[in-house]
Amino acid sequence: MGQFRFHQYQVVGRGLPTEKDPHPKIFRMKLWATNEVRAKSKFWYFLRKQKKVKKSNGQILAINEIYEKNPTIIKNYGIWLRYQSRTGYHNMYKEYRDTTLNGGVEQMYTEMASRHRVRAPCIQIIKTATVPDDLCKRENTKQFQGKEIKFPMVFRKIRPPTRKLKTTYKASKPNLFM
Repeated sequence: MGQFRFHQYQVVGRGLPTEKDPHPKIFRMKLWATNEVRAKSKFWYFLRKQKKVKKSNGQILAINEIYEKNPTIIKNYGIWLRYQSRTGYHNMYKEYRDTTLNGGVEQMYTEMASRHRVRAPCIQIIKTATVPDDLCKRENTKQFQGKEIKFPMVFRKIRPPTRKLKTTYKASKPNLFM
């Protein structure tokens, strides 16, 4: 499993108890961030916008990183997002094929930076889902589906059977394409 820049965190928090409200409502969010500190910061950013709770009158109850259950099986992921461009805010739906959701989110951040020139802080992930093969919409993910898919082996280097037969310099160039 590769090391990803973005990790999925579950942050649980609430407003501080007061005399008026001794048992405040508890809020839970799943979000992507590079570390726990940034996950907490994003939690307070979204909670402040949606509810009347800010960091100065609130508390974090728990923060956990969410890991993939089956990181060896390839799946289709759908990502709904909102991003800020030079002209305004736009909503978007993207599909990626990866073994983990973190890998799909990493692909999304890379693609948004390359195709739309959007920086990572300007992207807000609204929702993610695992999409079955028959419900995929994008041709880019559909082309890699199916049981009988094959990929050609374009690079093959014949290696020596023992270390004794290995040489640094060869008289003839190796044939890589067979």
